[in-house]
Amino acid sequence: MSDEVSALGGVTRSEGIAKVTEMPLQGMVTVRGDLSDKVLKKAILTVTKLEVPVLAEINQVGEYALCWMSPDELLMFCPYASVEIIIAKLNKSLLKTHSLVADISDARTIFCVSGSMARDVIAKLAPVDISPKAFQNGMFRRSRLAQVSAAFWMPADEVVHVICFRSHAQYVFTLLKVAAQKGSGLNVF
Repeated sequence: MSDEVSALGGVTRSEGIAKVTEMPLQGMVTVRGDLSDKVLKKAILTVTKLEVPVLAEINQVGEYALCWMSPDELLMFCPYASVEIIIAKLNKSLLKTHSLVADISDARTIFCVSGSMARDVIAKLAPVDISPKAFQNGMFRRSRLAQVSAAFWMPADEVVHVICFRSHAQYVFTLLKVAAQKGSGLNVF
């Protein structure tokens, strides 16, 4: 069996208006099904201790988080080593419910953009309103960064986490570090 390796080896770029870091491997599980289904909601709550989030939000407690991806899809973050156990528990609970539970941990990469101008970095790349009034902690956005699909959220003030396909990791890292170049702040937030 091969060792788990992140897409870019934990690369960091700290000069400029924000720090950009590839985060360590993260357990990620996609859950598809009717998010209003009581059986699905109960299974999610039992396994994660988290309620199903509402439209465009993320619920997070400790190492677990649930992200609203679409009316029939959630993205779950959990410890990397716990993915198989979580999938087994969910599949057992959802056996008679139309659903899909899949491990996508190794198909995605997460970056952390941090610093007082983290919003500026994202604003340059994503076609969404990321102003403090429109985008706050607990909100989750699926969008694009330049030419690729991405999603992002703010787990804390001045911190934005960005998720993308692993195959786009180098491209997204390059976008983020260029958008974070010294002297490139927008100064609008």
